[in-house]
Amino acid sequence: MLSDIEIAESVKPSDIGEIAAKLGLTEEQLDRYGKYKAKVNIKTYKPKAKLVLVTAINPTASGEGKTTVSIGLADGLARTGRKVCLALREPSLGPVFGIKGGAAGGGYAQVIPMADINLHFTGDLHAITAANNLLCAMIDNHIFRGNALGIKQVLFHRCMDMNDRALRDLTISCEAGTMKGCESYTRKESFCITAASEVMAILCLSVDLADLKNRLGNIVVGEREDGSFVYARDLRAEGAMATLLKDAINPNLVQTLEGTPAFVHGGPFANIAHGCNSVRATLAAMTLADYAVTEAGFGADLGAEKFLDTKCRLAGIQPDCVVVVATVKALKLHGGADKKTLSEENVEALEAGLPNLLKHVSNIVNVYKKPVVVAMNRFATDTQKEIATVMDACEQAGVKAVFTDVFLKGGEGGMELAEAVASACETPSDLHYAYDLNDDIKTKIDCIVKRIYGGDGADYSPLAESKIADLEGKGIKGLPVIIAKTQYSLSDDASKLSAPRNFRIYVRDIEYRGGAGFVVAIAGNVMLMPGLGKVPCAEKIDIDADGNIVGLS
Repeated sequence: MLSDIEIAESVKPSDIGEIAAKLGLTEEQLDRYGKYKAKVNIKTYKPKAKLVLVTAINPTASGEGKTTVSIGLADGLARTGRKVCLALREPSLGPVFGIKGGAAGGGYAQVIPMADINLHFTGDLHAITAANNLLCAMIDNHIFRGNALGIKQVLFHRCMDMNDRALRDLTISCEAGTMKGCESYTRKESFCITAASEVMAILCLSVDLADLKNRLGNIVVGEREDGSFVYARDLRAEGAMATLLKDAINPNLVQTLEGTPAFVHGGPFANIAHGCNSVRATLAAMTLADYAVTEAGFGADLGAEKFLDTKCRLAGIQPDCVVVVATVKALKLHGGADKKTLSEENVEALEAGLPNLLKHVSNIVNVYKKPVVVAMNRFATDTQKEIATVMDACEQAGVKAVFTDVFLKGGEGGMELAEAVASACETPSDLHYAYDLNDDIKTKIDCIVKRIYGGDGADYSPLAESKIADLEGKGIKGLPVIIAKTQYSLSDDASKLSAPRNFRIYVRDIEYRGGAGFVVAIAGNVMLMPGLGKVPCAEKIDIDADGNIVGLS
């Protein structure tokens, strides 16, 4: 079979103007970036579409294909004559050159131009990085020039859109001598990956430029001796930052291999950030189509929880149906199967791994009160007995399961799933949440751990305890909580697969994101700056003398 990039480059895309016309957009609403991608400027949103959220089980080394299913589902809906639009996240260069690879789908269910989307695209992540690091430069310049604001501790850090573990902990210095009578100084610094930055979260949650500028101004950059916060607006940084982001805030319009319109915009990671594409892209898709298909990062304990408990609250939206993606191979891994034997029938391992899928399904149905469809990404090695085992388990759980062939067949392989999803969207439902916004921080964390992860609660480091007490003492309340933890387990321990019980998570730190409007609880050993693997994808990516790229996936 052809590689992903060979498939993507074998298809001649339609001019982006033709794709825009399918949504009723005019040429005046497009800011073209070549022939096949454009920024879209919509002044007013009137969301009317049925919204479908695609999520997944906890990811495994075999891959689940959540973005691939999202794309194939949208193409399947389009093939049935429905007006549909995708709303996906932008890839980060970290995973593209790291372990995970790109995020433009796979096989015959991809968004194109695939290489552009996976690489620099329209420059959004670069703009976010620049805005973030401009603020950092202004913080250190302010301290060097006399520190009139009395910053005692810097709480805002630099970022870069690349996996580089060497930047997790370092010392920076301002060694310009005694310019204007100020001494040089040094301090500890740590980079996060751009996808985990607060500026990324702010861009994805802002509804317009005014909201963006206000949120940027609300970023907490430091703390004074008396414990009071210093904000970006105190440095008068928000105007310049918003200027750098004036184009990046507009959603990017591209297309699938089959010509279905797709907004690809914003890319926060779900294990260390809120994991959803931009509010503006989702609202645009819901305004311009009858069905909007979106996805949230990693497993439903991370991306879907944050989509439902954070993004839906802030944007005033809710899904009409949730699709949970899994594969037989991935479920066997959760059940303890050896990665080398995944192509062999192993019903025992499958049955041991199925609780992971069923826990996520139960959360959506019983906690959030939303209809669910299970999408099983079919592999040629799936046996009839294994397929029957999954179908029986889902039937007993009271949910519809569909085996899809979108990787090999594109929209044609997603038509059965499309009909199941369209039917589920007709079931009336009202979104419930995992916690009440008025709860205190620890209660919110406990609700997520107990209701969503299936654990017994959380324990806290002295640092986390003190930060929670400080925030609540300052009257900061009524905000969503984002838990940053491993994506591989429902717990904060990556080795605990399937659906573990009798565990507690360990919250080692708390961060207040005043601009984004949420509190981050950092659990276990999750890192905000990932590192490269032993054999990073970068080693396989190359380009020939004619500009043809190989190895990108």
